[in-house]
Parts: sequence; structure tokens; C-alpha cells
Amino acid sequence: MNKSSQPLSVVLAGGGTAGHIEPALAVAEALRKARPDIRVTALGTERGLETRIVPERGVDLSLIPAVPVPRKLNRDLLTFPFRLIGALRQTRRTLKDLDADVVIGFGGYVSGPAYLAAKSAKIPTVVHEANARTGMANRLGAALGARVLAAVPGSGLKDAEVVGIPVRGALLDLDRAALRAEARAFFGLDPDAPTLLVTGGSQGAASINDAVSGAARTLADAGIGVLHAYGRKNSVQVDQVDGAPAYVAVPYIDRMDLALAAADMVLCRSGAMTVAEISSCGLPAVYVPLPHGNGEQELNARPVVDAGGGVIVPDAELDPGRLAREVIPLLRDRDRLAAAGEAAGLAGHRDAADRIAQVVIETATTH
Repeated sequence: MNKSSQPLSVVLAGGGTAGHIEPALAVAEALRKARPDIRVTALGTERGLETRIVPERGVDLSLIPAVPVPRKLNRDLLTFPFRLIGALRQTRRTLKDLDADVVIGFGGYVSGPAYLAAKSAKIPTVVHEANARTGMANRLGAALGARVLAAVPGSGLKDAEVVGIPVRGALLDLDRAALRAEARAFFGLDPDAPTLLVTGGSQGAASINDAVSGAARTLADAGIGVLHAYGRKNSVQVDQVDGAPAYVAVPYIDRMDLALAAADMVLCRSGAMTVAEISSCGLPAVYVPLPHGNGEQELNARPVVDAGGGVIVPDAELDPGRLAREVIPLLRDRDRLAAAGEAAGLAGHRDAADRIAQVVIETATTH
């Protein structure tokens, strides 16, 4: 059989964290919609979240060695070149076994070896940068000649096409109003009270947990319900107030679609994927960027905030009083809440996954 008559084979490189995995899976969904016969395989490592998330979403997973770049002068740095060479050999074998037509990377430690292996095997590549500031792996991919896509302008990648962040169809098409009653019942929330969803990501965030639990009585007195995902390694104890809407605290939320349908507003970090998913659902948010790193989390939220879809509160300024001042007036004003939600929904690129899939297919078929 000629290669031209076979289904396209697309390899996704974006393991490690949900911020890399979720955009990759959204693109996998769009690729299958565009070409039902397409073969999509994700690269990952044994230590990443992809070992659980990718198979659950029906995408094949091939594992390669994890080779994080050492940040200090130590033994790991001395052995790094040899480990990298081994990882590149295995990654190249994997790409050959998959008969890959194109590799698309989303950053993180899986992408670096994938870009290098694809370059050596003369397989075309595409880079998608979700963050406002580009990471090391995607800078490498761009330098190796990949076609470059970015979520926002000014990412630092030259000649990048701005396409937004791909979001899975289940959230883009989420009918929050239709699911509201079911979602509230699922979590044991008040069916009618204004409701705040709080999440610090899968690991939780101590500053967010402390602020919202500290404001629990104030929120209860204001007639506001809370769904608080505090992280699997943390604990939160909040006393229920008689006659007030429920404060529901859970370590983790598996049904984020129902959580978003149940919510009227969100308090969260501002990772690129978090901002994209929340705004795509038309939910206003209080974004609390991580207080360390290169400041990219604030930049991720800035376009939505500037459009009127939320506010940014620095981590150092978040306390129960500030939380109450930001959340209560908006949740108790239906008109302002609706306007903020509409602004959030209009701030993103709802066609991002389809556009990226189109670029990937073009790159594979014209190489």
C-alpha cells in the first residue's frame, strides 16, 4: 500500500501537566472530527498525568523516557547528554513505528525530545504555545523550523499565528443553564443560590484555600453557596451555617463539566488552560496568579480581564476580606454577573482546536 493511501498518522507531544495534556487532547478530538480515519497517538512518560488522562479520553499513548533539563550543576547535569541521546533514540524509533506524518508539540519535557527526533527523521512539526511566555521546549521546536502557533500575541515566538487555546468540545458546547439543576443536585448545592466555584488545580492552593474558608461565614451571610475543590494533599474544615446555602468542600472534582454548570463565578489560578476553559463557558472569574515564576499567569488572564470577564488579585493580596469584596457584589447583581460572563465568553478563540487541526493536516499533507 502506498503511503499516500494510508490514513494520516499524527503524534501529539504534550505530557507532564494538565496544561500540556488538555490542549493536546482537544486537538486530537478536532483531528478526528476533521478526518475520522486519522491515527492519533500521544507521547508521554511514566511519571506524567497522561498515563491516566490520555487513555481515559480514548487516545493511544506511547511512552518515552523523561529527560528534564537539570537546573543546577550536579551529577544529573553531567549525565544529561547521555540520557538525552538515549531518549532521542527511543523517541525516533517510536515515531518510525507509528509511521508519523507530523508531530505537534504543546511544550513540556515530552516535547523537546519529540522535536529533536522529528527533525532528525525529517518529519514536519508544529508548535503550539499556550502560555503568554514561551517555554524552553517550544523555543527549541521553533528554532528547529516548526510551524508556530500561539495562544496570544507577544509569546516570544517569531512569526507565530495567533489561534488561541484549544478547548474540548464538551466544554465549548456546555449548556450551563440546561444542566444547572442536575449539577447542583450532583454536588449537593443549593438549587437557587448564587454559587462560587473555587479551585486551586489538582494539587490545590493554600492561599486560595485559606482565603475562601476564612470568608465562609461572610459568604453564607450573603446567601452565597460554595463548591470548593481544595486539592488531594490538603484538608479544609468549614462549619455549615443553619439556613445558609451549602458550602461543599471536596478534594478533587472529576466532573468539571458539572462543576462549571453549577457555578455562577469562579475563584482560581490563571494557568493558560484554566483561563481558556472557564472563559469559554461564559463564567466570570477572580484569577489569582501563581506568585512565582516569570509572571506568565497574570499575562494569561489579562486579555479576559481587560475584556470585562473577571479580575486579577495578586496572591499576596488575597485574604478573606478581599475575596468577599470581589465576589459578593458581583454574585448578588444578576445584570453585572451576566455582562461579565458574556464578556468572558467573547474573549477567547472558540475555533482554536479546529484551526490547529487544520494546520496539522496541512503540514502533514504538503510536506
